[in-house]
Parts: sequence; C-alpha cells; structure tokens
Amino acid sequence: MSVKEAKPNLSHAQVSELVERLFGLHATVSNIRALPSYDDQNFYVAPQEGGEFVLKVMNSTDSKNSTLLQLQSYAMTFLHQNGLPAQTALPTKDGELMSLEEIDCGFGTQKYLVRLLTYLPGTVVAKAPVSLQLLYEVGKLAARLDKVLNEMDHPNLNALQREGFIWNLSNVPLLEQYLHALDGKPVQKIVKSVIEQYKSEVVPKLSSFRKCINHGDFNDHNVLVEPDGPSNYKISGILDFGDMSQGYYIFELAITIMCMMPESPSPLDVGGSVLAGWESVIPLNETEREALYLLVLGRFCQSLILDHYTVLQHPENEEYLMMTSKTEMRLLHQLWELGKQEVEKRWFQTAAQYSAQQ
Repeated sequence: MSVKEAKPNLSHAQVSELVERLFGLHATVSNIRALPSYDDQNFYVAPQEGGEFVLKVMNSTDSKNSTLLQLQSYAMTFLHQNGLPAQTALPTKDGELMSLEEIDCGFGTQKYLVRLLTYLPGTVVAKAPVSLQLLYEVGKLAARLDKVLNEMDHPNLNALQREGFIWNLSNVPLLEQYLHALDGKPVQKIVKSVIEQYKSEVVPKLSSFRKCINHGDFNDHNVLVEPDGPSNYKISGILDFGDMSQGYYIFELAITIMCMMPESPSPLDVGGSVLAGWESVIPLNETEREALYLLVLGRFCQSLILDHYTVLQHPENEEYLMMTSKTEMRLLHQLWELGKQEVEKRWFQTAAQYSAQQ
C-alpha cells in the first residue's frame, strides 16, 4: 500500500456518523470542520450536547499498532493528571478509548483507529506574536514534559522503542535512502554533509546522553497559546503525541529549537531563549552541550527530506507540507555557514544571561 492510500479521507458525513455511533454525540456537518494534519485526519467537532472535541482518524499503517496508540492516549492522560495542558481521550459507548473502524475512503475498505479527544482552546504558536520570554516558557515546558513522561509507568512502555522510526533523531543516518527527494536542490549538498558529520560526531556519543521518553514533535503547530494580559501570551495546550518514542532529553531540546526557528522574526535568537528555559529545569551535561548544534541541524535535515518525500506521495498536501520548507532551507544554510562555534556562542551566551537574571 502506498503512503498516499494509507492516509484517511473521510467526508464530514462519515465523521458525523462515527461520532454518533461510537460516542453517542450528535454533530451536523455544519458543526464539523477539518483541521490540518500530516498523515492522519483531524476534525473539530461541536456536538449538539455541548463541548468541543477533535476526532482523530489515524492512517491505516499506524492503525495496525494499537498498543502504541493506547500508550499515547495513556501518556496524554498522565500528563493532564500531572498538571500539563494535554488532551485526553473520551471513551466510546463501550468504554474503550479508541475504536478500529472499517471505512472506505476511496481506496477500498481499510481499517482506521478512531479517537475522540478533548479540544484545547488557543492559537498555535506559529500564528501568535512570539516573544523571547514565550520561547523561554516553551523550552521550560518541553523539559517539564519529558521529565513527567519519564516518570510514567505502563506495561507496554517497550512499544516506544520504535526501532527504525525515521523521525527519531537517533535515525538521522537512515535519511540517506530518501536523499533523492532533494535532487536538484542546492541544499542537498549541505544535508549530505550534516548526515556524515552526524554519523561521525553524534552517533558515537549517544550512550553519553541521558535517556527519556520524547514527545518528539514539539513544534509551533503543536503548542497552543492564549492571551495573558494586554501583550503577553501563556501556553494553553500541547498537541499530537504521534511521534512519541524512547530517546534522550537533548533530542527534545534540539527538536524544539529547530521547530521554533522558521516562524520567528529573529530565528538565530530562538536557540538561546529555548535553551535557557530548558536548562531552568534540566541543565545539560558537557556531552549534550557539545552535540546540540549538530542535533538541531539533523532535525532540519529530517524535516526537509521527509517533507519533500511525503509531497511526492501526497501532492494534494503540498501547501501544508511545504509551508516552511523554503525558510528551513535558508536557515539550515545560514546555520551551516555560521558554523558550530559561532552558533553555540550565541546560544549559550544568551542562556547564561537568562540564568544570571534569575
């Protein structure tokens, strides 16, 4: 099955039927709207009974791994119970947190796991005016998130090992098989160089990083904010645990820095503020500090290669998938040209200034 055929393509009428049959809620087509999604399908649902929800329909490939999806739902509830703003899953009429449904989306009948999640209010960071103080809070929350996840106990935690999961930063070397997606683009040369340096300078140090469970996609479309006074914003939600896996604390920090850069008016200042917030909760050790630059570049490479590869499979989603691609290319080139020493100096000096002010 192709990647294209794995992504669900439900109509609003099909969503209305699912919500009523599985959850006993009544939502007309006019009270349902599609939400952006990478390879699943998400719908905002406002039923007549009241409340606001998100119906999440997993792609047919991920739907085969119900153990992992159950673990993601458990993790969201665990975070919510520990005071973090995560969604929680509503049980079906049968008391289950998800349902495997046979649905025809135009590619023949396939099986899709369906969940109904609480809707969190707010605006994604990508559409909000982001101050350096808010970036500090983003870094702080990312660290708190991983610390709480690392306290989670569940009989199926081994499902988070996800060997070969291409979005895990451990697997940057696996990107080589997708390099053709960047054929003809000047950035491909830099990406190749980053992968080679990653293999020689990061991979041998993995055992020196502190292990944890990563959210894995702490980006500016997965963090919600709400106004907090006339000109400030506060974080109101954490979305999308689909990339959750076993990893390392330093991975989450690198992912967060990279993901907050493209929409920032001063992207080179992002790293210092996010780093400062992170280290207010989890100070880095020396090996982690030494690897941060290449880990951030590695995440840029993952994003560029895999987004371009996915567009080859899903050309109808090109606008969503490529919304930051040109900016990411420019930033990767800029970080590469500045070099490790200059970028690290900027990040760590900024973080030190925050620390001195506390």
